[in-house]
Amino acid sequence: MANFNTHLNGAFAVSGTLSLVVYKAGLVNDPGFLMCVALGTVGGLLPDLDSDHSTPIKLGFNIAALVFAFGLVMHWRNELSLIALMALWLAGYGFMRYVVFRLFTRMTVHRGVIHSVPYMAILGLGLTCISYYGWHNTLTASWLYGLFLFGGAMVHLTLDEMYSVNLSGMTLKRSAGTAMKFYQHKDKGWYLLLYTLLALLIYAAPPFTAFWEQLRDPAPWAQLKVGVLPAFIEDILY
Repeated sequence: MANFNTHLNGAFAVSGTLSLVVYKAGLVNDPGFLMCVALGTVGGLLPDLDSDHSTPIKLGFNIAALVFAFGLVMHWRNELSLIALMALWLAGYGFMRYVVFRLFTRMTVHRGVIHSVPYMAILGLGLTCISYYGWHNTLTASWLYGLFLFGGAMVHLTLDEMYSVNLSGMTLKRSAGTAMKFYQHKDKGWYLLLYTLLALLIYAAPPFTAFWEQLRDPAPWAQLKVGVLPAFIEDILY
């Protein structure tokens, strides 16, 4: 399978390129452009959350533990003494970093249901719903955020499948077919839950037709023709 740097660089390259396209077309503003790049890059690391020793899961739980501990301290800052707050901070961090992390790693198997297309689709659609209904972003921005997160994850899964091919002997490694999964019979119960959640999110998602119509509108894409090439090259060609 591809390593951490390959996933990170691949997702960043793809999401950065596509973000520039939608930004140049005027579909997102400056913060939206940066958000699309960031979400696409993060999406490229998400499928490895089921790996006990992967960099994304360790980094993610470290950040989550710090945020959880900080939230506890902020909530109880007026009721507890300094010593008690310090103890609460350490207890909150330790609970997330060691107890919750250990439970999570025991419940998940690398390249299991998390490392699958429907799981990543749930994360993408979930982000779209949160962005539109919770953060009150525009319809276009909300769908693009979800699609970039999902797209980054697809880059990850594609790279893993590409690395499962032994090019020197043109043979498949044992890992072939374990990355880009839609279903596994041994986890049929989990996949039933995943597809149920996915159906509910599709039902609750913001209107896709209006977003699709905006993408089909030729006006935004006409802007891409302006300034695509440096001026001196356009002078030579035209």
